Amino acid sequence: MLKRQNPSAPEHRRDLAADGGALSMSHNDSRSFFNLSQLVLSAGQIKPSPALKHSKITYFEVEIVDVQSKRQICIVDKVLPASTVLDVKHKFHKACPQWYPSRVGLQLERNGPFLKDSISIQSLAVSSIITLYFTDLGQQVGWTTFFLTEYTGPLLIYLLFYIRLSTIYDQVESTKNFRHPVVHLACFCHCLHYIRHLLETLFVHKFSEGHTPLKNMMKGCAFYWGFTSWIAYYINHPRYTPPSFGHKQVSYAAFAFLMCEAGNHFINVALAHQTNTGNRTCFPSPTYNPFTWLFLLVSCPNYTYEAGSWISFTVMTQTLPVGIFAFLMVIQMSLWAQKKHKLYLKRFYPEVRRKAAMIPIIF
Repeated sequence: MLKRQNPSAPEHRRDLAADGGALSMSHNDSRSFFNLSQLVLSAGQIKPSPALKHSKITYFEVEIVDVQSKRQICIVDKVLPASTVLDVKHKFHKACPQWYPSRVGLQLERNGPFLKDSISIQSLAVSSIITLYFTDLGQQVGWTTFFLTEYTGPLLIYLLFYIRLSTIYDQVESTKNFRHPVVHLACFCHCLHYIRHLLETLFVHKFSEGHTPLKNMMKGCAFYWGFTSWIAYYINHPRYTPPSFGHKQVSYAAFAFLMCEAGNHFINVALAHQTNTGNRTCFPSPTYNPFTWLFLLVSCPNYTYEAGSWISFTVMTQTLPVGIFAFLMVIQMSLWAQKKHKLYLKRFYPEVRRKAAMIPIIF
């Protein structure tokens, strides 16, 4: 019998190794790829290296143009977005020293309103170049200087007439005629009125950092100083005649004058306290002080008390110049009160809608 011959062991191993080697190589390659893919998946998404951030600041260029001639005056460059109109005025002053910031008026449009100093430049920008129109507001003075000058004049002028200078009155006539007590009382009330104004200007009122044209101060001084001279001349004249109803008329009018002065002071203190605390969300309400109860009827009680002071002074002295001055003051203060009342209606409509501006029913 013939026996089947099996390949020798070495050859058989070589054949198996050759066949199995090819299989193992393909199997190892697939396994290596599988392991690599698993490693990538387990490592997560490869994050790109963070890009370097370069800080870039945007500047604006402000072109200042004359409102009349439309001629370019200068260009204020490198204006930060957080800058305000006041900052632009300061840079404009450096370029043109003859115009200091309080004298510069800037408008976004030729016929538009003047921009407030607190407005940011970024809110005005449509592009990187902003055009503003320049107006010379003239010589300016601060509000504190304005009121101190306006109120100091009447105080000193009245005292000059009260001592009866020889250059104003006849000395012989001045020594002969007896002064009625109302003359001394009128001097006291008049001085008290303007001393109160001066003290409130220094210690009560909080004025903004704005300015007003010098010509406005000249007009105010001419009005107050001129009328004070006319009033003081008649009241302190040696031939001055006392009021018709005598002591009763003087006493009642003087009492009303003092009450109005006190009420005006307490109202100004209440308004200043509201401004200092920053509580502007509601209209000023009356307090335990009876003088503040006028807030229930009118929105501008300080003007009401001011008008009452001059009406009382007119009754107390019974002179024509005081009456004309009181009449003009009532008209002017009623206009101021109506203007302020309109602003109150926009801000505090529910609280102010049933109030009058200065005098109930009338204004």
